[in-house]
Amino acid sequence: MNKFLFSLLVLLLLPVAAVIIITPMDSQKQYIFGLISIGLLFLLGISKSRRISVVMVIMSVIMSTRYIYWRATETLHFNSTIEAILGIGLFLAELYVWIILLLGYLQTTWPLKRTIEPLPDDTTLWPTVDVYIPSYNESLDVVRDTVLAAQCIDYPKDKIKIYVLDDGKRDEFAVFSADAGVGYITRNDNSHAKAGNLNHAMKLTKGELICVFDCDHVATRAFLQATVGSFLKDPRLALIQTPHYFYSPDPFERNLSAGRTMPNEGALFYGPVQQGNDNWNATFFCGSCAVIRRVALEEVGGFAVETVTEDAHSALKMQRRGWNTAFLDIPLAAGLATERLGLHVIQRTRWARGMTQIFRVDNPLLGRGLKWQQRLCYLNAMLHFQFGLPRVVFLTAPLAFLLFNLNIISSSASLIFAYALPHLVMSLYINSRMNGRFRYTFWGEIYETVMAFHLILPTLVTMFAPKRGKFNVTDKGGLLDVGFFDFNIVKPHLIVAILMIIGIGYGVVRAIFHDYFAIDPNVIALNVAWGSFSVLILLAAIAVAKETRQVRKTIRIDVAIPAIIHYANGISLRTTTIDMSMGGVQLVTPDVRYIDEEIEEVEIQLSSGAESFPVTQISGNKERLRLQFENLPLSKRRELVRVVLCRADAWIGEEYPPDNPFKSLVSIIRCVFELFYNTWKERRAKNKPADATSKSEAA
Repeated sequence: MNKFLFSLLVLLLLPVAAVIIITPMDSQKQYIFGLISIGLLFLLGISKSRRISVVMVIMSVIMSTRYIYWRATETLHFNSTIEAILGIGLFLAELYVWIILLLGYLQTTWPLKRTIEPLPDDTTLWPTVDVYIPSYNESLDVVRDTVLAAQCIDYPKDKIKIYVLDDGKRDEFAVFSADAGVGYITRNDNSHAKAGNLNHAMKLTKGELICVFDCDHVATRAFLQATVGSFLKDPRLALIQTPHYFYSPDPFERNLSAGRTMPNEGALFYGPVQQGNDNWNATFFCGSCAVIRRVALEEVGGFAVETVTEDAHSALKMQRRGWNTAFLDIPLAAGLATERLGLHVIQRTRWARGMTQIFRVDNPLLGRGLKWQQRLCYLNAMLHFQFGLPRVVFLTAPLAFLLFNLNIISSSASLIFAYALPHLVMSLYINSRMNGRFRYTFWGEIYETVMAFHLILPTLVTMFAPKRGKFNVTDKGGLLDVGFFDFNIVKPHLIVAILMIIGIGYGVVRAIFHDYFAIDPNVIALNVAWGSFSVLILLAAIAVAKETRQVRKTIRIDVAIPAIIHYANGISLRTTTIDMSMGGVQLVTPDVRYIDEEIEEVEIQLSSGAESFPVTQISGNKERLRLQFENLPLSKRRELVRVVLCRADAWIGEEYPPDNPFKSLVSIIRCVFELFYNTWKERRAKNKPADATSKSEAA
């Protein structure tokens, strides 16, 4: 369907949609209409057609808009000032969610699945590339492998130059760079943080393209060959971004058992959202794992320094000048996720401040150079980080009635449910259908709830004073010797959860004696159900703060690669790796007769060649051998990086199974159960020695 016919169809359907949105109904008719709409949606859902998905999105938009219209015209009548303040606050929070829902549909309904543009056979036509690896306070242990991985990238050596941009001005980094054979750049001050560091390097280098890796992101060998071809095909292409893939678990994956079997927090953004942005030529630069055309950067004065999110702001500036951007949905580099929840909160707070700053100083809705779709994609990204206050409003709203008997929605419980049910069910169902492999139902609530209380103040302050605050570096590569509960991070969550449990208890009492309290039990039931869901989400968020130990210096990566074990007695046996890390390797035991024999080397066999590494045996049994790599010289460590981290297929895994909302809800309940059960089990284990000691003393 061409644009003219599509626009004509939309114009013809608008009056029909308007009638559906504004037609008032009593609770019985609205129930019937809502259930018929939900049934029709489920019938359409049998088809997997993209066009059917668009029809379903339109149905959801109409039903959600109908709910918002009803809320605006029928429910904002209050008996007191405090009810008006709380009621209007709740409505504004719902209005925010409705806007985010519509903008989200715009971003994710038409994803662009871009493929690799091949480079020409003549390598003399390939552009020159400068690889920047900025660092400030990270340890050399983190940065070393990133540099060595960059040296393993398959690209003509006369056309690629690698630079360590050391804002920490550390001697050991200068020595390492010289030993590794890469450039080393530092500067006299740290003005404008990462953006200033990158801009300083631009003045001293001359590559046609600039490739940026955060100091913990190791690139695969195919990184440039997979990305640079797009710049030759499109002379107006300024940026190609690839996903941020993390080979270490984030706090949700590490601290919640259910989090290990589902898409991580960033999967939705580095999937449907960025693919959708790409369709509208609105791909965001994410600070790492990207290639940028130098002349495009120079045209906008280099990396943006006005905000703490120099990445997204730089992309916005280039797009205003008519440059194109692209997103290639293939994980070509991998890094370290934030190790602890506290660091995760600091990182996300910086992102929220930065996007709020852009909203204030370079609002995408204003100014020239952007198409309306680009403006709305950027608007959604900036409004998304304002979720703190609306999320807290939704969590605490039931308390107004449960504890203080305040009616903040002027309507009967049955009518509220009749209008809200199709709005919620349809939006959840469609998001599960379109994005379910990247974000499971209800888990977005947990991710946002963890952050909500911490984002309110920074985003509000930044909205009114965008210049306040400074750039914060996220620590990477840390260890955690003992597990602990991060009480400070979830203190507000605990307070609200306790208040909500008290409110639910009081609500149940009032429901039982509703005649005495002269109150509608249906209203109590609605608020108790709402409050119970809030408690569930709050407790799941609290469970993330129960930090587990992290004592491994290197992350194991499950991979099956042919290998040969060379024993000191001269025997060599073929086997297969189970997992590998930069510290060692686990192998399938090839022959139990040689478990106690000394092992000298392990030869890892790849299609590109074989590499041998000296090892010592840590342990062994009939199933597997655990070996540790010896201290390796730089040249050998570079080869180990190439084998473990730089394989072209290193980070390409299987898709997650489709979302099942009921299973997703059960997984959240399980996380809450484990929070209490594991805490009880640990306390019991701690008390056992004390009990045994007291009994022996008594004896």
